[in-house]
Amino acid sequence: MKKIVLLLFIIFVVPTLSFAVDSLKIGSVDLQKVVYESEAGKKAKSDIDALVKSKQSILDKKRKPIEKLRSELEKQGSALSPEARKKKQEELEKMEREYLRTAQDSDAEIRKKDTELRDMILKEVIELINKIGKEKGYTLIVERGAILYVDKTIDITDTIIKSYNKSKTKRKKK
Repeated sequence: MKKIVLLLFIIFVVPTLSFAVDSLKIGSVDLQKVVYESEAGKKAKSDIDALVKSKQSILDKKRKPIEKLRSELEKQGSALSPEARKKKQEELEKMEREYLRTAQDSDAEIRKKDTELRDMILKEVIELINKIGKEKGYTLIVERGAILYVDKTIDITDTIIKSYNKSKTKRKKK
């Protein structure tokens, strides 16, 4: 029974598919390239770099007193009374916990901001891809990252980047 169904499929459906394939218009887009090479992507990276630099500056300011106190403990540790040493050790541990918490909060904030910016760009780019797909008569536009091989002639990534940059420029002028 399965052989008969397969034979009927080959006889009737496969020839029809070959006609349909001739009318297909397929494109591929490297979304990662669009995100990193578009003007909006470059600005987002610049914003993230600035945020990282500011957070690093805050962490550097918090690290200096910790290093100073640690150095004092190493140099004066044996000369201090057990109570004074314990008090300084507890203060050092408190400062280190606060530093670690600040570092974790900074990292979370940076990752959140990066995700927000990337998601915003991707949303806009996907809307643009849908628009271009309809306007130019594409049957299918696929994401390059999910495909092992794509003929470069169907890659429309650079077109998408140019269109996206142009759309962002028009929005700024309005």
